[in-house]
Amino acid sequence: MNPTKSERAVFLDRDGTINVDRHYLSKAEQFELIPGADVALRRLQDAGFLLIVVTNQSGIGRGYYTEADLHSVNERMHTLLSPAGVTLTQIYFSPESPEQPSRGRKPSPAFLFDARDEYGVDLSRSYMIGDKWIDVEVGWNAGCAASLLVRTGYGAETERKEAHHLGAAIVVNDLSAAAEWILRPEPV
Repeated sequence: MNPTKSERAVFLDRDGTINVDRHYLSKAEQFELIPGADVALRRLQDAGFLLIVVTNQSGIGRGYYTEADLHSVNERMHTLLSPAGVTLTQIYFSPESPEQPSRGRKPSPAFLFDARDEYGVDLSRSYMIGDKWIDVEVGWNAGCAASLLVRTGYGAETERKEAHHLGAAIVVNDLSAAAEWILRPEPV
């Protein structure tokens, strides 16, 4: 693709945002979409947003599962999103454990910058959605238009524990509510 920096994207955490969080999810058959996630993603896609997953997968670095397991889980995600017509543009993942050096581990904005360069994404017109403080932070670090915290997964706990940090973050119930907020009519 010829990067023109005109594409808009929604960057998404995976576990707890798109799917039910299963501690160190490693088996494809355990992958379960959060109700309404497929419809929300389709709405965003239909509005012209690229859908890009950015996920920390420290279970690989900790030796809990393999990169092949991760790809199997991601393939299941594609399979479950496909009937709704949802196409994910890219899945960026960081396999390192928190103690290991990592270029892309959130809250690093490296993967969002990669998407900017690879797909011509205008970060100032893009959004980050996730269920943890680091998801909110990565959106801010990359200069996204807004970072949204969903209350699914660890989101409700994050809202309680990090309330003093959330500042300009948008807090919504789930991915459906996040899509609703992003697609709200512009003020006239």
